Amino acid sequence: MSKKVPIVPTNPTRLPKEYIDWVAQPVNRFIHIESAAGIVLFVSAVLAVLLANSNLSEEFAHFWQISVGITFGDLVFERSLHKWINDAGMTLFFFLIALELKRELVLGELRNPKLAVLSIAAALGGMLLPPLFYLFIQFGEPGHHGWGTVMATDTAFVIGCLALLGRSIPSSLRIFMLSMAVVDDIGAIFVVAIGYGNDIEWRPVVYALIGFIIVRGMSFLGVRSIVLFSLVGGMIWLSVDMSGIHPTITGVILGLLTPTNKWVSKQHLSTIVNSIVASSPMKQWSGDKIEGETLRTAAEAARETLSPVERLEMLLHPWVGFIILPLFAFANAGISLTSTNATSPITFAVFLGFVFGKPIGIVLFSWISIRLRVAMLPENMNWGMILGGGMLAGIGFTMALFISELAYSPDQINAAKLGIFSASICSALLGLTFLRYFSVREKQNNI
Repeated sequence: MSKKVPIVPTNPTRLPKEYIDWVAQPVNRFIHIESAAGIVLFVSAVLAVLLANSNLSEEFAHFWQISVGITFGDLVFERSLHKWINDAGMTLFFFLIALELKRELVLGELRNPKLAVLSIAAALGGMLLPPLFYLFIQFGEPGHHGWGTVMATDTAFVIGCLALLGRSIPSSLRIFMLSMAVVDDIGAIFVVAIGYGNDIEWRPVVYALIGFIIVRGMSFLGVRSIVLFSLVGGMIWLSVDMSGIHPTITGVILGLLTPTNKWVSKQHLSTIVNSIVASSPMKQWSGDKIEGETLRTAAEAARETLSPVERLEMLLHPWVGFIILPLFAFANAGISLTSTNATSPITFAVFLGFVFGKPIGIVLFSWISIRLRVAMLPENMNWGMILGGGMLAGIGFTMALFISELAYSPDQINAAKLGIFSASICSALLGLTFLRYFSVREKQNNI
């Protein structure tokens, strides 16, 4: 029996390759393409629409209502597949969003206060103006409670659209758009928790607050175990869920509480690695107790050169982008395409809020913040790009669908979803066109 010889990589810093890598590597490369998650999300939404308008529509709708839960003696905790995805799955999504925001504020480009203020001001404009446009049509009407639907931006689709533009847009615009979308989504989830929650039970709220204090204390003491933090986070989620507040807010708060400090510096890691190499230069590691502990120390040091925020981002991005968000779209994007929905005032109100309210609010609040000198326009950006970015922010898909499930009655939901779809498509086309035009013009002016 011949001995298997591992495939040695040409790059000495990479791990040895196995035959499975011929399949795994293309998949891994696809996952790391910025627009890939948006593509998968779009395909999931299209499949949901097709199934909702096919002969399998009743079976498709019934599937998501299957009850799944856990029983501990007399304690029964269960909900439908649809609710699990919308409540638990989206909690992880908002946790990731909050991680991204904290990383940008503490470690990224938004450490500059004036750049951070611009993104926050633009997000506020994008949250406040669209509901006014919506209520212009729906105030006093049966669908007025759905004003929150037009507040948020779909971060995944925005990332996908920016990736399509490639290097034609400046990096400053990319950072502005992503940070604005993140702040936008976090603001929207607070609105969901307060505006679309049930009657509040204050005892579970107290338990949740104690849990947040414990998390903060664990961070202060230097606890590094993601498992322990996950267990405490799960208990907090259950407490918030029992309180009547929408549990997805748990993800936002925990994400903002996640530490950004690194436990091991690059210099310290280098020292550890060099000592390991020097200790046994001529022979293979035996794996005895001392050598095993030395290797575990090196592995732990290598891991801890990244902050918890960065490690969790790397861990969660594939799961959220390629499983949670596509599942959410598949479970929520099913819409019956009828003429009744197309002519509904709710459809028009949602469309008006996203396509017109978003860009006007973003440009207006950005202009005010700069005029007040509390913010500044990033390098290589112009007002045309701000307008194009505001149009692109009208893609409300994922978050809008999420809020619509809470805001509308069953006889209104399809009209709202049609408005979300049409507004998202229109906003994407307008945003891409404007950003492409003004980016090219900015480059020509700089030549």
